[in-house]
Amino acid sequence: MKKKLSTTVIALGVVSLLTDLSSEMIYPLLPIFLTTVLNAGTIALGLIEGIAELTASILKILSGYLTDRTGKRKGLVFAGYTLSTLSKPLIGIATAWYQVLIFRFLDRTGKGIRTSPRDALIGDVTEGRIIGRAYGLHRAMDHAGAVIGPLVAVYLLKFVGLSIRSIFLLSVIPGVMVIFTLKFFVKERESVVKKRELQAKEDESSTSVQKDFYYFLVALVIFTLGNSTDAFLILRLTEEGINASTVVFLWAAFHTVKMFTNYIGGRFVDHFGPRTMVFLGWLFYAGVYLLFALVEGKTYVLVLFLIYGLYYGISEPAERAWVYRIVPSSKRGRAFGLYHASVGVASLPASLIFGIIWKYLGYNYAFACGGLLAFFASVFYIKSTKN
Repeated sequence: MKKKLSTTVIALGVVSLLTDLSSEMIYPLLPIFLTTVLNAGTIALGLIEGIAELTASILKILSGYLTDRTGKRKGLVFAGYTLSTLSKPLIGIATAWYQVLIFRFLDRTGKGIRTSPRDALIGDVTEGRIIGRAYGLHRAMDHAGAVIGPLVAVYLLKFVGLSIRSIFLLSVIPGVMVIFTLKFFVKERESVVKKRELQAKEDESSTSVQKDFYYFLVALVIFTLGNSTDAFLILRLTEEGINASTVVFLWAAFHTVKMFTNYIGGRFVDHFGPRTMVFLGWLFYAGVYLLFALVEGKTYVLVLFLIYGLYYGISEPAERAWVYRIVPSSKRGRAFGLYHASVGVASLPASLIFGIIWKYLGYNYAFACGGLLAFFASVFYIKSTKN
């Protein structure tokens, strides 16, 4: 009999869609708002985003530890989403860049609080045989919000004639829907909580599982050091002569590819296993980046950019399913915290290194370096972990 995903998993998918819709109404307009409305410079923008993302990375570890310590998930998830919902629209009333910093800090604090407990909760309410489908659905709906959000913002800006401030304030509407969905449709099973508490002491002695998990984190950090921001891919497109309007369309198409392949990829994870899919996903990334280093011509780069979206569908549900598979339920929150934080912290030097190589040696060497790091990480991962 075919297993169905729980209402909680579907509801959390809807929550992620609405949250990303709200965020992506704001994020593409934030640099314009800072530089043209508030007259802030690029240093202020870098400071705001750097502090915001570092805050989220650190809090993902703390919230993961707290959710395991208390045995509760939903309360932290609710608190995190609520804080983001209330703080994001306040950017619309900012009159100075430091106020934007405060509101972005609060928004990312909410993200840091909710992310690890949310991913752990999805694992708690899902049977192991369909865990890939659960994480795949969640990531697919998250990317759907990233497609819809900018389109809503463009519509309100171009066709309705609203100001940027008004769009920021209107982002509260999907946020309120998020709070409603969490309140009435996300459930934490008491039986799961009690079982997790009973297993906690037994899990303390599980050293082989911990070894596999930490090997995975080492491989993940190596891989992420070669996984620079996708903004460099946009720069690569523009260098081939692709104009701004086409880039915006391609960005939406790119997120659409990520959306569909995540759900399909989740099903492949359940069939082939997360370990195999993580390896294939990272290997695929390595191949695509090496091709970016070699190919030239508008058509080839454009097609390669869309093909690159497949990497997310292969890897995102697989990585989360692998954490679920190898970490006991009583430590799942902490594990997801370390997983997300490893990606977040390693991302900071990754883009810096990529940018320096591009500036002094050219994009060919930058993409080749990223591809080789991904290849090395995938080989290290498959050799150091067990089925």
